[in-house]
Amino acid sequence: MKVTLTDVARTVGLSAATVSRAISAPERVNAVTRQRVLNAAHELGYVHPGSTRPAAAAGGPLGLIVPDIVNPFFPPIIKAVQSRAAARGRTVLIADIDEHPHDELRRAEELSDQVDGLIVVSARTPEDKLDRLLALQPLVLVNRSNPAAASVLIDERAGISEAVEHLAALGHRKICYLNGPRRSWSNGQRQQSVRSAAHDAGLELVEFGPFEPQIQAGVRAADLVVASSATAVIAYDDMIALGVMTRMNERGIKVGEQLSVIGVDDSLMSGMAYPSLTSIHVPGAEAGMTAVDLLVDLIEVASDPASSERATSTLDTRLVVRASTAAPPAA
Repeated sequence: MKVTLTDVARTVGLSAATVSRAISAPERVNAVTRQRVLNAAHELGYVHPGSTRPAAAAGGPLGLIVPDIVNPFFPPIIKAVQSRAAARGRTVLIADIDEHPHDELRRAEELSDQVDGLIVVSARTPEDKLDRLLALQPLVLVNRSNPAAASVLIDERAGISEAVEHLAALGHRKICYLNGPRRSWSNGQRQQSVRSAAHDAGLELVEFGPFEPQIQAGVRAADLVVASSATAVIAYDDMIALGVMTRMNERGIKVGEQLSVIGVDDSLMSGMAYPSLTSIHVPGAEAGMTAVDLLVDLIEVASDPASSERATSTLDTRLVVRASTAAPPAA
């Protein structure tokens, strides 16, 4: 028996007019509803008039927004998102805001008209405009928390605590933290974790910044570190840490022997530096795959976009010890 539009409508509990729009004019129906209709039409074997095959259940593209595609933290996330999306029958459209927070909302709004859902990594949108970003559901945030959105969070506390304990065990008594961008949600988490861990370990802590996540920023910060008389430094990310190491080399200060340096991200560059950089491993690839699963589930399971209950997945960090940390020089 031939499956009709009414059969599909009855299955999904929608009007025939809405089902018709979802199939013939998808831009006029939200992504969640559209996917429900396409899935049902495919399962029932509905053939749209003028077509020779059942309505396709394959999903549309997903949108991915990152702050800076050049920063070595983001390529593993991008690669993981693309791989996971392909495994779930979807493609990915990528936007890079080049660390311009006010461009993020505009790019997200542009992308939302072309994709079924958005993944926003380390969102830079200011708090007073965040509600506009969160209105573009379905949406998943990576490395930023908000109760109105599904989120993949990276727990900074374990890795930061391990880093501070590592320095204390080596004999350091005064350490420095180099803050990342003021707009960074992750920096707030890392800053609080460093403060708490340093207090618990009885270490003196000095802070500088904010700094952009760039090597040149670390070069500028290095002289402040030396002037502070701290014997170890934890940087917001590997890029800043590598900049510190570069400047120390220029000043003839041996990293590891005379100053210990720790980064965050455990990027590919950390293992290639000389000396190799001790860094806190952040599971970027796992975060990307998890974000895709959360987003596709939101779309395909037809979760209510207005729901106040949002899924949150939390991933752990850990310290990877390399040659850039050692006991402080004798007084």
